[in-house]
Amino acid sequence: MDPLTLARWQFGITTVYHFFMVPLTLGLGPLVAYFHWKYARTGQERYKRLTKFWGKLYLINFAMGVATGIVQEFQFGMAWSEYSRFVGDVFGAPLAMEGLFAFFFESTFIGLWIFGWGKLKPKIHALTITIAVAGSWISAYFILVANSWMQHPVGVEMVDGRPRMTDIVAVLTNITALITVPHVLTGALLVGGAFLVGISWWHLWKRRHDGIDTVENGRVVVGERAEGVRDAEDFHAWRYSLRFGAVIALIGFIGTAFTGHAQAQLMIEQQPMKMAAAEAACEDGTSFSLFSLSTAPASQSCDHLNTVIEVPGLLSFLAYENFTQPVPGVETLLKQYQDQFGTHYPNDASRFGELAGQEIDYTPIFEVTYYGFRGMFTFGGLSALAAVHALWVTRKKGVGTVPAPAWQKNLHVAALSFPFIGNAAGWIFTELGRQPFVVAPNFQGDTSVLLFTAAGVSPEVSAGTYLFSLTTFTVLYGVLAVVEVHLLSKYVRSGIVAAMPELVEETTPDSHSDNDRDVLAFAY
Repeated sequence: MDPLTLARWQFGITTVYHFFMVPLTLGLGPLVAYFHWKYARTGQERYKRLTKFWGKLYLINFAMGVATGIVQEFQFGMAWSEYSRFVGDVFGAPLAMEGLFAFFFESTFIGLWIFGWGKLKPKIHALTITIAVAGSWISAYFILVANSWMQHPVGVEMVDGRPRMTDIVAVLTNITALITVPHVLTGALLVGGAFLVGISWWHLWKRRHDGIDTVENGRVVVGERAEGVRDAEDFHAWRYSLRFGAVIALIGFIGTAFTGHAQAQLMIEQQPMKMAAAEAACEDGTSFSLFSLSTAPASQSCDHLNTVIEVPGLLSFLAYENFTQPVPGVETLLKQYQDQFGTHYPNDASRFGELAGQEIDYTPIFEVTYYGFRGMFTFGGLSALAAVHALWVTRKKGVGTVPAPAWQKNLHVAALSFPFIGNAAGWIFTELGRQPFVVAPNFQGDTSVLLFTAAGVSPEVSAGTYLFSLTTFTVLYGVLAVVEVHLLSKYVRSGIVAAMPELVEETTPDSHSDNDRDVLAFAY
């Protein structure tokens, strides 16, 4: 394999792995802060339990996300040094701001939150997790500003073959970023809500399975068991968590639907080839493809693509909000791209490696863009259905618990993964659909501001070096995945008592007070 392919695989694997943790951090954090504020204001035990339980899972995921996120920035120098030189004058400001918020606001206030139990006033303590979460959202904004500039470069001028920032306000208010940020954040809320629903459903089901709670004459009889402190408060905490998570998941889904529609309309203007490939629209037309098949999957030619099911007029409505205006297809766009950016890469092996002088393939991989685009809203929609079902079955205060059949429990536990898959599919579509550009041209501005992916890789790094680092990262991340899943599963199964061991400790004259306890007990 050539160095470019290996470098792309390495960045893709590490990025997708890292992004499994990012939406959970962004989506679960606000929910933990909400529970903590409820506890600070009401003093009710259930909110304290929910704060500590979900906070424990949040911290595990947060730590793993920080560790894997640092690797992403290292790769700019390791595998993509030419890309770093090209974008360095632009990315310096937003990435520096992201580092400030990520490593100052988040880390500092997360520490205050962990060590503040029993030491800070309740509302001051709740404020620390709120600031930490706000820092993570602001951090995400700056990261998305940088990514959006790669999708739609603005606020720069070309100087000696490199873009130099001339308007930081234009960079920070890039229309692509202003639509992408709410799309990503609402998608993260969908992840956080689904996380609450799946785990809370399991605990409520487990209480029924273990005979703690029963349903008599259509009403739940809440039982208690000393083992694991599975008392009535435990039941009410899980029920509240399930319903609250379902509401958040629905809000997140509705938010992603509206922002995703706006993002798709913008993409048709900014990256028309990406959207044409996502719709399998080879020719100009108005119909939306619900399902298409390729008779030669390895081929990128439209000659091998057959549309099986399509909805007339829907593509035009989604793009232009009418049913008659044709959307440009791949064949039309391919001619435009070739006329504007050339048919072949420059014959410069020092910059383009094995692709020097080769024909440029402007068509993204159909299978990735087509199914990645549909994977986003399919798995998002399934998550929303799971949330609606959870609200429906627990709607009555009298019954108010989950059904006894294990198959429903299994479905909801599986549904926990759906928004993660949808988020990953969305990012794979976004990044691979931009090819062959790593910095896509701005069709509404200076089209000379672009960088082919082939010209962004580190030219001095050999294929063997890339293969070694790719293998190392893949194995290491596989181990980290096992560790994270083990930790999360362990504490999920243990329930609230895993984050509040004091609930099962016997009170004796010699026992320590809460203030003398290890303040990190709930965190690890």
